[in-house]
Amino acid sequence: MMRPTDLHLAELNVGRLLAPTDDPRVAEFMAALDRVNGLGKRMPGFVWMMEGSGEPGKGNTETKIGGDSQYVSNLTVWESVETLENFVWNTVHRQFYERRQEWFEVLGSMHFVMWWVPEGHKPTLDEALERLDHLRAHGDSDHAFGWTYLKEAKLWRSRNCGGQAA
Repeated sequence: MMRPTDLHLAELNVGRLLAPTDDPRVAEFMAALDRVNGLGKRMPGFVWMMEGSGEPGKGNTETKIGGDSQYVSNLTVWESVETLENFVWNTVHRQFYERRQEWFEVLGSMHFVMWWVPEGHKPTLDEALERLDHLRAHGDSDHAFGWTYLKEAKLWRSRNCGGQAA
């Protein structure tokens, strides 16, 4: 699928921490949130990020999914596939992505989804979770998709870890 005109790329990534956010087992991840999120917001092509309370070191971890305080989410909008890929694979973000098993449970179902949104649209977490549910139920489509659906996703193909979701 090629990028439609006048649309931006939204992405949702959810994970379940191995321990509560104040537990030493996830301390290194929590300590890096502000740095990694701050870098993302300064990247060319970054448009918007769902934010938490703004309390240092919390990121968006206060936003609960299903009432579970260990489920954390990252919801962002980017100008293009290429700009999202650049952040994911060409910055310090990649180092934390490659170490995710140190802080996150392995989830039995897809936990990453992308979709196109009109310029200026800021998706809600409910909207994003609906897209994720759709992807889980129906696979890649124009409504909800993963990296494999995007022909222009080049860095993902060359730098990912065996085709797993980001």
